[in-house]
Amino acid sequence: MEHLVRLYNERDRRTLDWLRRHVGDAAIALAVERCATPRKPYLSAVCRHLGVKTPEFSIPRREAPSPVAEQSLATIRSILTVRTSAPLTTLGVAR
Repeated sequence: MEHLVRLYNERDRRTLDWLRRHVGDAAIALAVERCATPRKPYLSAVCRHLGVKTPEFSIPRREAPSPVAEQSLATIRSILTVRTSAPLTTLGVAR
């Protein structure tokens, strides 16, 4: 079914799994056809055509930030430190 609709994240995958269990693949395929878009429809549009409201799925958050995220934050902090310590011009803009 993933080839019929747009899936962007784990929540979309869980929603599609839930939808397949509750309405079936045939109903999903029919709703995709009704969306009548040249591209894959969003999963929310398929749900609207089916008249269903999906449950909220909680995605567990990471306990610790990834090393890539930590490095990116360090780079951003250093850029901000340089910009805030630079003297201001007469227009109030850092050089």
